[in-house]
Amino acid sequence: MNTQDESARIVILDRDGVINQDSPDYIKCPDEWQPIPGSLEAIALLHQNGYSIHVATNQAGIARGFIAESSLTAIHEKMSTMIVAAGGKLSSIHYCPHHPDDRCGCRKPAPGLLHRIATESGIDIAQVPYVGDSLKDVEAAEAAGCKAVLVLTGNGVETRKLRPNMDQVYDDLLTYAKDIISL
Repeated sequence: MNTQDESARIVILDRDGVINQDSPDYIKCPDEWQPIPGSLEAIALLHQNGYSIHVATNQAGIARGFIAESSLTAIHEKMSTMIVAAGGKLSSIHYCPHHPDDRCGCRKPAPGLLHRIATESGIDIAQVPYVGDSLKDVEAAEAAGCKAVLVLTGNGVETRKLRPNMDQVYDDLLTYAKDIISL
Protein backbone atom coordinates (compact mmCIF):
# COMPACT_ATOMS: atom_id res chain seq x y z
CA MET A 1 0.00 0.00 0.00
CA ASN A 2 1.35 3.40 -0.95
CA THR A 3 1.15 5.60 2.14
CA GLN A 4 1.72 8.73 0.08
CA ASP A 5 -1.41 8.13 -2.04
CA GLU A 6 -3.41 6.99 0.99
CA SER A 7 -2.45 10.01 3.08
CA ALA A 8 -3.57 12.29 0.26
CA ARG A 9 -7.08 10.85 0.73
CA ILE A 10 -7.35 11.37 4.48
CA VAL A 11 -8.86 14.27 6.36
CA ILE A 12 -8.78 14.72 10.12
CA LEU A 13 -11.44 16.90 11.72
CA ASP A 14 -11.90 18.54 15.07
CA ARG A 15 -15.44 17.98 16.40
CA ASP A 16 -16.83 20.94 18.38
CA GLY A 17 -16.99 24.07 16.24
CA VAL A 18 -16.23 22.16 13.02
CA ILE A 19 -18.82 19.36 12.81
CA ASN A 20 -21.21 20.51 15.52
CA GLN A 21 -22.15 23.69 17.34
CA ASP A 22 -19.75 24.36 20.19
CA SER A 23 -20.74 25.36 23.72
CA PRO A 24 -18.68 26.96 26.50
CA ASP A 25 -20.68 24.69 28.84
CA TYR A 26 -19.63 21.52 26.95
CA ILE A 27 -21.80 19.21 24.89
CA LYS A 28 -22.97 16.89 27.67
CA CYS A 29 -25.67 14.72 26.08
CA PRO A 30 -26.87 13.68 22.63
CA ASP A 31 -29.70 16.27 22.68
CA GLU A 32 -27.11 19.06 22.98
CA TRP A 33 -25.16 17.81 19.97
CA GLN A 34 -26.35 19.79 16.95
CA PRO A 35 -24.56 19.72 13.59
CA ILE A 36 -23.36 22.93 11.99
CA PRO A 37 -25.38 23.47 8.80
CA GLY A 38 -23.60 21.75 5.92
CA SER A 39 -21.16 19.74 8.05
CA LEU A 40 -22.89 16.38 7.59
CA GLU A 41 -23.15 17.04 3.86
CA ALA A 42 -19.43 17.90 3.83
CA ILE A 43 -18.46 14.62 5.50
CA ALA A 44 -20.71 12.71 3.09
CA LEU A 45 -19.14 14.51 0.13
CA LEU A 46 -15.64 13.67 1.33
CA HIS A 47 -16.55 10.04 2.01
CA GLN A 48 -18.25 9.62 -1.36
CA ASN A 49 -15.13 10.97 -3.05
CA GLY A 50 -12.85 8.40 -1.45
CA TYR A 51 -11.66 10.25 1.63
CA SER A 52 -11.11 8.52 4.95
CA ILE A 53 -12.36 10.86 7.70
CA HIS A 54 -11.03 10.78 11.25
CA VAL A 55 -12.02 12.92 14.24
CA ALA A 56 -9.59 14.21 16.89
CA THR A 57 -11.23 16.11 19.75
CA ASN A 58 -10.44 17.35 23.24
CA GLN A 59 -13.15 16.37 25.74
CA ALA A 60 -11.99 17.79 29.08
CA GLY A 61 -15.60 17.72 30.29
CA ILE A 62 -14.92 14.10 31.27
CA ALA A 63 -12.03 14.99 33.60
CA ARG A 64 -14.00 17.94 34.95
CA GLY A 65 -16.95 15.70 35.82
CA PHE A 66 -19.39 17.44 33.44
CA ILE A 67 -19.87 14.40 31.22
CA ALA A 68 -19.57 10.66 31.67
CA GLU A 69 -17.73 8.62 29.04
CA SER A 70 -21.00 6.74 28.42
CA SER A 71 -22.63 10.06 27.49
CA LEU A 72 -19.74 10.88 25.18
CA THR A 73 -20.20 7.49 23.54
CA ALA A 74 -23.90 8.24 23.05
CA ILE A 75 -23.05 11.64 21.54
CA HIS A 76 -20.62 10.00 19.12
CA GLU A 77 -23.20 7.37 18.23
CA LYS A 78 -25.70 10.13 17.40
CA MET A 79 -23.10 11.96 15.34
CA SER A 80 -22.10 8.81 13.45
CA THR A 81 -25.73 7.83 12.81
CA MET A 82 -26.53 11.27 11.42
CA ILE A 83 -23.40 11.18 9.24
CA VAL A 84 -24.35 7.76 7.85
CA ALA A 85 -27.91 8.99 7.20
CA ALA A 86 -26.40 11.87 5.20
CA GLY A 87 -24.34 9.40 3.13
CA GLY A 88 -21.02 9.67 4.95
CA LYS A 89 -18.87 7.62 7.27
CA LEU A 90 -16.21 8.27 9.87
CA SER A 91 -13.19 5.98 9.96
CA SER A 92 -12.39 6.75 13.59
CA ILE A 93 -13.08 9.06 16.51
CA HIS A 94 -10.25 9.81 18.93
CA TYR A 95 -10.65 11.97 22.00
CA CYS A 96 -8.61 13.22 24.91
CA PRO A 97 -10.56 12.91 28.19
CA HIS A 98 -7.89 14.64 30.28
CA HIS A 99 -7.95 17.91 32.19
CA PRO A 100 -5.75 20.69 30.74
CA ASP A 101 -3.60 20.57 33.91
CA ASP A 102 -2.81 16.88 33.34
CA ARG A 103 -0.24 17.80 30.69
CA CYS A 104 -0.90 14.61 28.75
CA GLY A 105 0.47 14.07 25.28
CA CYS A 106 -2.94 13.67 23.68
CA ARG A 107 -4.58 16.96 24.61
CA LYS A 108 -4.35 19.44 21.78
CA PRO A 109 -2.22 21.45 21.14
CA ALA A 110 -0.04 18.36 21.75
CA PRO A 111 -0.01 16.12 18.66
CA GLY A 112 -0.78 12.83 20.46
CA LEU A 113 -4.29 12.31 19.03
CA LEU A 114 -3.01 12.91 15.51
CA HIS A 115 -0.10 10.52 16.05
CA ARG A 116 -2.55 7.92 17.42
CA ILE A 117 -4.62 8.18 14.25
CA ALA A 118 -1.47 7.69 12.16
CA THR A 119 -0.35 4.67 14.18
CA GLU A 120 -3.74 2.95 14.30
CA SER A 121 -4.41 3.63 10.61
CA GLY A 122 -0.92 2.74 9.48
CA ILE A 123 -0.53 6.01 7.61
CA ASP A 124 1.95 8.84 7.36
CA ILE A 125 0.05 11.96 8.42
CA ALA A 126 2.69 14.37 7.13
CA GLN A 127 0.75 16.94 5.13
CA VAL A 128 -2.63 15.35 5.91
CA PRO A 129 -5.18 18.14 6.46
CA TYR A 130 -6.35 18.69 10.01
CA VAL A 131 -9.43 20.91 9.97
CA GLY A 132 -10.10 22.86 13.14
CA ASP A 133 -11.53 26.07 14.50
CA SER A 134 -9.19 26.85 17.41
CA LEU A 135 -5.59 27.83 17.94
CA LYS A 136 -5.08 24.48 19.72
CA ASP A 137 -6.13 22.70 16.52
CA VAL A 138 -3.74 24.76 14.40
CA GLU A 139 -0.87 24.15 16.82
CA ALA A 140 -1.58 20.40 17.03
CA ALA A 141 -1.58 20.17 13.23
CA GLU A 142 1.73 22.01 13.04
CA ALA A 143 3.28 19.86 15.80
CA ALA A 144 2.23 16.66 14.00
CA GLY A 145 3.39 17.85 10.58
CA CYS A 146 -0.16 18.00 9.25
CA LYS A 147 -1.59 20.76 7.05
CA ALA A 148 -3.45 23.16 9.34
CA VAL A 149 -6.83 24.11 7.91
CA LEU A 150 -8.98 26.70 9.67
CA VAL A 151 -12.75 26.97 9.38
CA LEU A 152 -14.47 30.16 10.52
CA THR A 153 -17.24 28.34 12.38
CA GLY A 154 -16.99 27.79 16.14
CA ASN A 155 -13.96 29.75 17.36
CA GLY A 156 -12.55 30.19 13.86
CA VAL A 157 -13.08 33.94 13.55
CA GLU A 158 -11.18 34.57 16.80
CA THR A 159 -8.46 32.11 15.80
CA ARG A 160 -7.98 33.87 12.47
CA LYS A 161 -7.22 37.09 14.38
CA LEU A 162 -4.42 35.19 16.14
CA ARG A 163 -3.18 33.63 12.89
CA PRO A 164 -4.04 36.16 10.16
CA ASN A 165 -1.54 34.76 7.65
CA MET A 166 -2.86 31.18 7.45
CA ASP A 167 -3.08 29.88 3.88
CA GLN A 168 -5.91 27.39 4.36
CA VAL A 169 -8.98 29.28 5.66
CA TYR A 170 -12.57 28.40 4.78
CA ASP A 171 -15.99 29.69 5.83
CA ASP A 172 -17.05 26.21 6.98
CA LEU A 173 -16.47 22.50 6.52
CA LEU A 174 -18.70 22.28 3.45
CA THR A 175 -16.78 25.03 1.66
CA TYR A 176 -13.54 23.18 2.45
CA ALA A 177 -14.91 19.81 1.27
CA LYS A 178 -16.14 21.26 -2.03
CA ASP A 179 -12.77 22.90 -2.58
CA ILE A 180 -10.62 19.81 -2.02
CA ILE A 181 -12.77 17.44 -4.05
CA SER A 182 -12.50 19.82 -7.00
CA LEU A 183 -8.67 19.55 -6.98
